[in-house]
Amino acid sequence: MRYTVKKLAKISGVSVRTLHWYDEIGLLKPADYFPNGYRYYEEEQLLVLQQILFFRELGFKLNDIQKMLTSNDFDKIKALYAHKSTLEESVNRTNTLINTIEKTILHLRGKKTMADKDLYAGFDMAKQKEYEDYLVKYHGTVAEDLIHECKKKTMKWGTKEWDDVKNEGNEIYKALADCIDRKISPRSAEVQVLVHKHYQMTERFYTVSKDVYMGLAQLYCEHPGFKKFFVAHHPKLTEFIAEAMRVYVAKNIT
Repeated sequence: MRYTVKKLAKISGVSVRTLHWYDEIGLLKPADYFPNGYRYYEEEQLLVLQQILFFRELGFKLNDIQKMLTSNDFDKIKALYAHKSTLEESVNRTNTLINTIEKTILHLRGKKTMADKDLYAGFDMAKQKEYEDYLVKYHGTVAEDLIHECKKKTMKWGTKEWDDVKNEGNEIYKALADCIDRKISPRSAEVQVLVHKHYQMTERFYTVSKDVYMGLAQLYCEHPGFKKFFVAHHPKLTEFIAEAMRVYVAKNIT
């Protein structure tokens, strides 16, 4: 069966703009281009897209994915077995976290005593430590202070506070992605209004000075976790928001 880019986006959950971007960088070329400009995808391209999504889910960069997929010794079946093994480990950790939640609920209701150490069963402490170590390594004691301030400010946050920040952020990133598609400059007034909202949202976590906001823009571009997060909104969002933040700093923060 053949799929247009719109139909492939619908069944895969990958946006049309991302499929266009993958075509542009040579990561996923359609099977055919028609004179009317339509792209058509067949089973081979659908399988390649599946591999891309697996690798993205596992945290690989687009450049690395492209190298692997175009390698002469790339084997789809071996890759799928590797994905399966990794995902099974993830499922096991998720099940442990669910079990931790259930035990904690019973503990809070007084129906079951829970050892203090069991409160943290299933959490990826190594990953959290790696993230914080990265901040401290590249931003020194300033980052250490920010991590402490962030933990202190959010200590008593409930579901509502976290959901509010998440929804606010998603609205900002969606609007910025739309600006990219409309080819609006990061320096434009429209983009800078959105960055101001982003600045205010960031201040809910810690005090944002000129150096801190510039450092955050740099972190967005360097840390694979942030890059993966922004690419999910738009393939070009990482660099776009970082540039818009630098413009904001130059104009508004002394």
